[in-house]
Amino acid sequence: MVKVEIVDEKDDNNSPYASRSPSRTSSVESFDSGLSDSPEESLWDRVKALVDIVPPATRYTIYSNLSKTAKVAKKTSKIAGNVIWIVTTSALLVGLPLAISLEDEAKIVAQEKEMLAQQQGAQQMLAGYPQPGSNPNQPKQGIVPPGF
Repeated sequence: MVKVEIVDEKDDNNSPYASRSPSRTSSVESFDSGLSDSPEESLWDRVKALVDIVPPATRYTIYSNLSKTAKVAKKTSKIAGNVIWIVTTSALLVGLPLAISLEDEAKIVAQEKEMLAQQQGAQQMLAGYPQPGSNPNQPKQGIVPPGF
């Protein structure tokens, strides 16, 4: 922020720029000593002072463009968040039970195949033995384990 001070002409002797000697070094020394007495200005203060350099019409245009961009970004992020929410909840409510039921169905099918394989293996084993009421002179069919 710019501060305006009224300076009396009587106090010119105390000014860091006022020097009675013609030498260059003495004027620089008086200028350096004057800077150390002034209050420190922060970087933020300097940036805020730059606002006065930009004309009001340009400042308004920049502000309106930035605010429009912020509104569009906010609306887009809200819509994207809603879409993501819908997709994830739908996947949890529909997809997860469907996946669990398909997995259970696959287990049941695997168990049925295993039971059929066991039954076929048992039938093949029994096919080698003579059935009661059959002719013992008929040649044996199927696999006969050793020793029988």
